[in-house]
Amino acid sequence: MEGMELLNFQIISNSGDAKSYLFEALKDAREENFKDAEECIKKAEKSLEKAHEFHSKILTQEAQNESIKISLLLVHAEDQLACTGMLLDITKEMLLVNKKYSGIPKK
Repeated sequence: MEGMELLNFQIISNSGDAKSYLFEALKDAREENFKDAEECIKKAEKSLEKAHEFHSKILTQEAQNESIKISLLLVHAEDQLACTGMLLDITKEMLLVNKKYSGIPKK
């Protein structure tokens, strides 16, 4: 597997892990398991951080005028990263909403 393909798969894999954690966090929030939801969000943030590190390697190559092969795989990796970042923001907001209407004080 070429270096660029490996970077793409690392972005996709880590974004997918983060997405799974975030859906688990949403479920926990809905069930008022706020501590578990917060832990899932932390795990998701760590996975997204890893995905961003791999993404940064691609951006660095581009910034150094190295030729970047635009492939469907790269487009998919970019899409997964962006969508999961948005899901992180939405999940954090949903956690706050669930806390507000549960009657349990925010911490």
